[in-house]
Amino acid sequence: MSTTKSLSPGQRAWLRFKRNRRGVLSLWIFLIAFVISLFAEVISNDRPLIVVYQGETYFPLLQSYPEKTFGGDFETPTDFLDPFIERSIREGSNWAIYPLNRYSFTSLNYFAPSPNPAPPSAVNWLGTDDRGRDVFARLLYGFRTSVLFALALTAIGVVLGIVMGAIQGYFAGRVDLVIQRFIEIWGSVPELYLLIILASVFEPGLLILLVILSLFGWMGLADYVRAEFLRNRALDYVTAARALGLSNLQIIGRHVLPNSMTPVIAFLPFRMSAAILALTSLDFLGLGVPSSTPSLGELLAQGKANLDAWWISLGTFGVLVILLMLLIFIGEALRDALDTRRG
Repeated sequence: MSTTKSLSPGQRAWLRFKRNRRGVLSLWIFLIAFVISLFAEVISNDRPLIVVYQGETYFPLLQSYPEKTFGGDFETPTDFLDPFIERSIREGSNWAIYPLNRYSFTSLNYFAPSPNPAPPSAVNWLGTDDRGRDVFARLLYGFRTSVLFALALTAIGVVLGIVMGAIQGYFAGRVDLVIQRFIEIWGSVPELYLLIILASVFEPGLLILLVILSLFGWMGLADYVRAEFLRNRALDYVTAARALGLSNLQIIGRHVLPNSMTPVIAFLPFRMSAAILALTSLDFLGLGVPSSTPSLGELLAQGKANLDAWWISLGTFGVLVILLMLLIFIGEALRDALDTRRG
């Protein structure tokens, strides 16, 4: 039977993480919600998953079909929310399998019983926004957009932060001094003003936001990696590696970097939450993605403009708070798991 002393540092950290029930539960909830959002087109869409019409099988989710295919009069793409098309599909032996929610993030409910923004109903579970779009669908797609954006921004920031921090901490001296002065100058550039200027020149989009925020998002992590490298470069195992003739790249990759990853791993959830807040804030200010793109910030702006439509603000605020709480709990559990003083 293996004892705690025979476990590797990674295995001991995993055991400490599993002891934090709140962190483990938060991780599972976050992963389940994220996986579900990856299949948003299957869960919430204005197109059926499968249609069997007059003996033929169609897959509208994968391919667009003209209205004439299902008994319509035009060659335009089929609107499956049209009552005539619905009746035509249900006649005789025809049938269709629909998603759980019959609306996509761009779908307009032209047949809502109340004027837009319409309150929650059996048709629109969380109501509609001021343009008649389904709030549940926009929350589901907006959640996926926010998490994917945060993952991409975190990954780029981590890579840049590790590279710059490793160069500073390992070589130290003049290299460290020059890069530190560069970081001080670069960090003083007003990021918000730069976003405003670029938003007036280019059409706002996720790619532009990702590039701009990545240019500034690596500096905070680089400081922690630099400190770890400065501490580890003077240890005996690095000196022994140099004596064996290993190159600087081999020493960094095999020895120093693996022992300097603690702050990187511990800060990952917190960096993701910061990225989600940044995207939401910019979308709320109108400097983020186009209004046609599902976004939590755009829904918050709609809630602010339509204070009587409480369902817009309440649903968006709930999703945002729960998402950030899950990431914070995961980050706290990782931080405690990587703390060797906890045994």
